[in-house]
Amino acid sequence: MEKERDSPPVGRSISIFFSQAKVRNSCDMLKNKKIFITGGAGFIANALIKRIIEENHIIVYDNFHRDTLSASGYADDPHLRIVKGDVLDFDLLVNSMHGSDILVHAAAIAGIDTVIKDPVRTMRVNMIGTANALEAARINKVQDRIIDFSTSEVFGPMAFKSSESDNTVAGSAGEARWGYAVSKLAGEHLAKAYCSRYNLPVVTIRPFNVYGPGQTGEGAIQVFIKRALKNEDIHIDGDGNQIRAWCYVDDFVDCLLKCMEDEEAIGESFNIGNARAVITILGLAEAVCRVLNSKSKIVFDPPLSADVELRIPSVEKAKKILGFRAKTDLEEGIRKTAAWFEQNRPTVDCEK
Repeated sequence: MEKERDSPPVGRSISIFFSQAKVRNSCDMLKNKKIFITGGAGFIANALIKRIIEENHIIVYDNFHRDTLSASGYADDPHLRIVKGDVLDFDLLVNSMHGSDILVHAAAIAGIDTVIKDPVRTMRVNMIGTANALEAARINKVQDRIIDFSTSEVFGPMAFKSSESDNTVAGSAGEARWGYAVSKLAGEHLAKAYCSRYNLPVVTIRPFNVYGPGQTGEGAIQVFIKRALKNEDIHIDGDGNQIRAWCYVDDFVDCLLKCMEDEEAIGESFNIGNARAVITILGLAEAVCRVLNSKSKIVFDPPLSADVELRIPSVEKAKKILGFRAKTDLEEGIRKTAAWFEQNRPTVDCEK
């Protein structure tokens, strides 16, 4: 049983004292927990695993369509168990989640190329997969925390300092990009419903352009960096005037951990990003070339689909409730990401 707290030290306010006590207690939460991660072989999940694996038992549930885990060094860790499965396989999902304390539902179809190629699978995985994960959590009585990954795309093509309470925007039906956004938004609504109806400890997070070491798939920074390191042409879809705010993965995981630990996060949704690391796509390509001293040429291609012209989050809610503030500036993040890709070039060059 926790010992009774002493009186606040002289000269320190009661609010500060108890705030610090709360931080210490919440950090103790993620010990000896069974943490179930759908999409656990992915980029962000592996950055999370790195932070929590020493003192917890991790179950990675993934179909390994994208695979950061195998090269991470954690695949054979005794604290980690791998279940190769799909979130559309409800029975396997339910059975695999048995006994879990925390669910991190990161599995999804994402990336504009992938979404355009198979919009049906995109929506099935993102909607039915989320419904399966939430129902499996209910059946298995996951009681500590359920983290549902949504997307910044729910704010539509023009999102300037968008807050969690702002209206979401559904683009025209039939446009693959907005099908992805709608599928993730449907997952958000269902997560809120499970929180309300079944008292599940759900937290929804909306990542804003997360990048960093180990990233796979179609993220602009990692594609630009890989090409810049080899002095290859860097291709930009459209005119390059699209504006983004870029969040380094370690900062993102800092906030994700707070969402997993802080009781005040339950029932809430949070934008997670770096509102200070703002740049156009063309400016990003130029910054990558400058920081890496690359001779790559920048080439403009026709846009693949409807695009997001402006995407900058308001992160005031995460700051107020969780005390979160991104620390890594863009150039530092580019250098760190490039160093990882340089060290792991034989592996990443072999990716499909």
